[in-house]
Amino acid sequence: MKFTAILTAVSAVLSAACLTVAMASPVEISEGKKLAAVLARADEADLKLTPQAAVTRGDLRYADQYGDYITDAFVKKSASNARQQLRELSTINRAALSAKDRIAFDVFQYQVEFVLRGHGEGIVKVNQHMPIDPVFGAHLQFAQFSSGEGIAPYKTLKDYQQGLKRIDGFVTFLDRAINAMRVAIPAGHVHHRTIVEKLIAQLDASLAMGVDKSPYLNPVNHFPSAAAFTATAKAKLTADYRQAIGGKINPALARLRDFLKSHYLPAARTGAPGLATMRDGARYYAYALEQHITSRITAEEIHALGLTEVARLRREMEKVREQVGFSGTLPAFFKYLQEDAKFKLASKEALLEHYRGIQARVDVVMPRLFSSVPKGRFEVRAVPAEQESSASGAYYVIGTPEGTRAGVFYVNTADLSTRTTPRATALFLHEAIPGHHLQGSLAQEDAALPAILRFSWNPGYGEGWALYAESLGDEMALYDDAYQRFGKLDMEIFRAARMVVDTGLHAQGWSREEAMKYLADNTSLDSATIEQEIDRYIVWPGQAPAYKIGELFIRKLRQRAETTLGARFDIRAFHDQVLNTGAIPLHVLEKKIDDWIVSRKQ
Repeated sequence: MKFTAILTAVSAVLSAACLTVAMASPVEISEGKKLAAVLARADEADLKLTPQAAVTRGDLRYADQYGDYITDAFVKKSASNARQQLRELSTINRAALSAKDRIAFDVFQYQVEFVLRGHGEGIVKVNQHMPIDPVFGAHLQFAQFSSGEGIAPYKTLKDYQQGLKRIDGFVTFLDRAINAMRVAIPAGHVHHRTIVEKLIAQLDASLAMGVDKSPYLNPVNHFPSAAAFTATAKAKLTADYRQAIGGKINPALARLRDFLKSHYLPAARTGAPGLATMRDGARYYAYALEQHITSRITAEEIHALGLTEVARLRREMEKVREQVGFSGTLPAFFKYLQEDAKFKLASKEALLEHYRGIQARVDVVMPRLFSSVPKGRFEVRAVPAEQESSASGAYYVIGTPEGTRAGVFYVNTADLSTRTTPRATALFLHEAIPGHHLQGSLAQEDAALPAILRFSWNPGYGEGWALYAESLGDEMALYDDAYQRFGKLDMEIFRAARMVVDTGLHAQGWSREEAMKYLADNTSLDSATIEQEIDRYIVWPGQAPAYKIGELFIRKLRQRAETTLGARFDIRAFHDQVLNTGAIPLHVLEKKIDDWIVSRKQ
């Protein structure tokens, strides 16, 4: 459960820049400057609380800090900041702002009020009690962050020195996590037993690497060529990093592992693994759904919508099965796609090259639907070996706004026999272009946007856009192969099935076996991937339904625009409107598109 995602929803997303329009009135300019000042102060306060978020966007002022995230002092400061930000926002005359400044105002107000709701409803306490898990835990995230191939830079002597200081903060965080979980046991906010067992197994595996195979050693195994890195400097840094791993990180991981085994595992929940069986679970789940979707929709409504979408997509998949002449059942067709040699690639490099080939095709047709593309670099890479067991089939990590760090589409090349090709086109469109890379990079590269719009994120918009991007493969003529077309439907039904499974687990008390069977019956996922997915839903409640709900929402807005504007509808202009103010809440996006439709009619 992502503590910082709920507690600091405004972290790293606010800045001094404010949106203004040409020919603005003196009142607009005055109120716009006031808004800019409020956002600037809020941004600075929140970046100090979340230094890793600052590093993510290339701001290295706090790069020597890991961050607190879970102590009572951190929670108190976060709430105090939010209350102050809301007070300052109330001094601004929203009606006097320009149209685009009102978007920034509305996004900021919504996010700050939502954070304060989390404090008032006790949601923050639940997150504070569950600070680590086997899917998004700090022991996984920080290892990639610090690997030399992740977000943290290792280019200068100062970068390496800051990396050592961050390690000290990470060790402190792990010890604080133990204390938080110790307090959580009598409070009834504990993980399910299967989740704890996986966490213990991961920590055992990390400790088994020792120092020599630790991902934290990678930066000193691959020094950049720079004058500052003399032989003496390299030797000292290597010794310092080895000592930090062997004398600090690994002992801290061992302390956490031992606590989980001896104290936490016996207290872990049994039975159904979702929030339905945890104290305060129903209240937490309702909050988590809105946090991710940015719209109030009940678990019952989501479950019903998911069932409807699964049924619709199964009918579409049956049509493709018949088209290719496969006479067996749909589950048999799933198995055929998983096992037949023609859907597999011979090597890890061949898999990477397959995705690079898709990128080349996408680049050619992008101008048909988009008038803007990112300036920053984009790369296709393999998932680091130490992350393979916990990583999904592919994911995207955004680059820095100025382009010093490329945006990266990571492909999991482990278990190569399971990385079949039918879903590859849709997966690339979702994670890379025109999905996450296009959306996130366009936003953060626009220096005219305030950071609340440049760097903000919510799954309802962000994952909704990426799933919508998958559907654009039809208009780009990329699904010219029936199996790729089926792969697109398989990806879509996977997101629809997530709606059913997530709500089944957390609102209806489904067992782990029920959830796994539903995915097995309705998608082509192999059993290992299904198990990973179910763990993800268990520890990150409410996030999975956001994909399909967001996609349907964007498609609804497009249909509304097409119907209303007729011949005046321009798909490139529509996409500009959806993309040019960043990942805004869905209700703000709807108002923006409705206003755009009116302006186009006039």
